Amino acid sequence: MTTPEAEQSEPQPDEESAPRPEERLERAVRAAEQALIEYEIAVETFRVEVENFSRLHHQKLGPMYARLDELEARIAEARAARSGDPEDVRKAQEARARVMPMPGVEELFHGWMDGEGLFPEASAMLTEQPVRPPQRVRPSEEARKLYRELARKAHPDLAQEDEERARREEFITRVNAAYARGDEALLRELAEEWAAGPVPEERQPSPAEELYARLEWLSQRKELLTVVVRELEESAIGSMLRLAPDDPDKLLEEIAEQLLSDVSAREAELAELLSPPSGSV
Repeated sequence: MTTPEAEQSEPQPDEESAPRPEERLERAVRAAEQALIEYEIAVETFRVEVENFSRLHHQKLGPMYARLDELEARIAEARAARSGDPEDVRKAQEARARVMPMPGVEELFHGWMDGEGLFPEASAMLTEQPVRPPQRVRPSEEARKLYRELARKAHPDLAQEDEERARREEFITRVNAAYARGDEALLRELAEEWAAGPVPEERQPSPAEELYARLEWLSQRKELLTVVVRELEESAIGSMLRLAPDDPDKLLEEIAEQLLSDVSAREAELAELLSPPSGSV
C-alpha cells in the first residue's frame, strides 16, 4: 500500500522542463545553420580545387595544346602547297588563323606564351626538360584546417546584427582569398586577428516568425549551393578532377604523355609531307 507521503515523493513529470516549441525551433535553426556552414566549406574547398586544377592544367598542358595546333596548321599548309586545291588552301588558312598571335595573349595564356610564341619554360615542357614546379593543385592540409576553423567561427550567417554581419563578410572575403592561394601564414594571422577581435553578444531567442523565415533562407541558400556544386562537377575541369580526386597530378601526367605522343605523331606526319616526293631528283 502506498502512503500519501510516498506518492508525493515519486518523481512527477516536470512540465516546465519540456522545451517550448520556440526553443525546439531555435535549436533546429541553429543545427541547420551549422550544417549549411559545413556545406559551404565543402563547396568552397571544391571550388578552389577546380580553379587550381584549371590553372595547373593550362600551365602544364597549354604548351602541348599550342604545339599541336601549330603542327596542325603546318600540316594543312603543307597539304595545300602540294595539292593546290582551293579547299585545302581554305583549310590551311583556317588552321593558321587559330594559332595566330593576338594582342594581350600573354595575359590570356597564364605566362607560357606571348605575341612572339612560346616562352622558354613552355618549350622546355614540350622537350621534357626540367621546369619550375607548378603550383599545388589544392591547399595543404594545414591550410584546409585553418580555413575550416575560421569559416566555422566567423561565418556571416552566425550574426544577427547587420553591422556584425558586414564585419564578418569582409573578414571571410579575406579568408577565402588566403585559402585560394594556400597561404598558411596569412590564415594563421587571420585566426589571431579574429581571436583578438570583438566578441559578439550571445544570440537571444528569436520570435517564431523570424525563425521560420531563417529556416526558409537557409533552405534557399542550400539549393543555390547545390546548383553551384552541380555546375562545378559538370564543367570540363571539374569532370577531369573527379576522375582522380586523390591524385590529380598523376592525371595531368597521363594526359601530358598522351599529348606528347600526339605531338610526335604530328611531327612525323609533317616531316613526311615536307620531304621530297619519292622518285624526285
